[in-house]
Amino acid sequence: MPELSPRRRMLVLAICCMSLLIVSLDNTILNVALPSMQKELGASTAGLQWTIDAYTLVLAALLMLAGSTADRLGRKRVFVAGLVVFTLGSVLCSLAPNLEALVAFRMVQAVGGSMLNPVAMSIITNTFTVPRERARAIGAWGAVVGISMAAGPLIGGLLVDSVGWRSIFWVNLPVGLAALLLTLRYVPESRAPKARRPDPVGQVLVIALFGALTYAIIEAPTAGPATVLPFATVALAALAGLIWYEPRRDEPLIDLRFFRSAPFSGATVIAICGFAALGGFLFLSTLYLQNVRGLDALHAGLWMLPMAVPVFLCAPLSGRLVGTIGPRVPLLIAGVGMTASGVLFAAFDAVTSDGTLFAGYALFGIGFGFVNAPITNTAVSGMPRAQAGVAAAVASTSRQLGQTLGVAVIGAVLAAGIGTSSYREVFVSAAGPGYWILAGCGLAVLVLGALTSGTWARRTAERTAERLDSSEVRQAAGVRV
Repeated sequence: MPELSPRRRMLVLAICCMSLLIVSLDNTILNVALPSMQKELGASTAGLQWTIDAYTLVLAALLMLAGSTADRLGRKRVFVAGLVVFTLGSVLCSLAPNLEALVAFRMVQAVGGSMLNPVAMSIITNTFTVPRERARAIGAWGAVVGISMAAGPLIGGLLVDSVGWRSIFWVNLPVGLAALLLTLRYVPESRAPKARRPDPVGQVLVIALFGALTYAIIEAPTAGPATVLPFATVALAALAGLIWYEPRRDEPLIDLRFFRSAPFSGATVIAICGFAALGGFLFLSTLYLQNVRGLDALHAGLWMLPMAVPVFLCAPLSGRLVGTIGPRVPLLIAGVGMTASGVLFAAFDAVTSDGTLFAGYALFGIGFGFVNAPITNTAVSGMPRAQAGVAAAVASTSRQLGQTLGVAVIGAVLAAGIGTSSYREVFVSAAGPGYWILAGCGLAVLVLGALTSGTWARRTAERTAERLDSSEVRQAAGVRV
């Protein structure tokens, strides 16, 4: 990629942030609309889980393929295709006649979304080559998540209450079209110096692993063991297949050598835990505010602001801290905030008082606001630039997998606790175990943030980068690694 002027770099960053905005906005708006969808489409708790997880599941399964494809065919080309497919999927979702069609069209959206976030992050990584500038750019990127969390519930609430839940998908159309036109005009094409070959076997194993695992978790409260156990077995077999098969390929879909870097491995697990907490937290909050407190979609969206505003304010601060002092402090703040929020809800029934509910939302917002920038920066900064697309895709996959598992696990726990009772009668007690799981996710962020951000961890990252660079040179010379 040619060196760009400062103005052009900021314009490229803005375009990439627009793609993140429509993807993030889509999720936050959808959460507010869940109760309305439940009533109109006659959906169960599991049905609501699938409207979210159908998207995040496909996204997680295809992100690594999209990252390596973009490195091979051209990042701009894949990014443009993603914008087109995502926008088309949004139109189809707004026209869905039933729950099954909505779930299918969410999958179409996800195919497009898989070509946006990791590719945009790869574009940012190759545009901002100075570490401090890159950290700040990633901080601005993370702030977009805060914008979507603040604006999504409010916009979604207004649309759901005034027009209906179908209108929430219309928001993606003008932003998607604007991002498409600006990308064609201003974003330069780039690709990795050496193209990576496709890995169809690895891709099938990833899809089998994520799909079977998610299905087993979501359907566990209602389906019998005879239905769930085969899917759990498929997931376990697919995981074993990946561990056995991928190291034997010269250019695997998932380069397991990345995980020799303690910061990269830590960032991957932290992303899963942090975004699992986010997915589960939003799912519980939406159902509680509307189905238990009886708020309309708009007022439920307003109640989300104590969580969304801290995310918006803390994300760029986290990016600056990562750029100046490293990822440890932001990760520790994130872990403390998310753990404290989960404990407040689980042990002190924060939902029963406006004051504690506000405090719980604010603590979670602070914690999540600090977690995103160190994940992204750690995942890509220790890797050769030629591997930027794949490394960013692994980080993005971890986020989406975490959100998928968060909704699946927390939703399954809630469904098992509610049974045939009404939400109003048993929600607080039924959600208790789910909030303890969220607290555990926050504690994992705290502990892993401390363990994988020190001197020892940095040395493992340096050794991994050296091995990867050496491997690339040997492969270029025709020597099998």
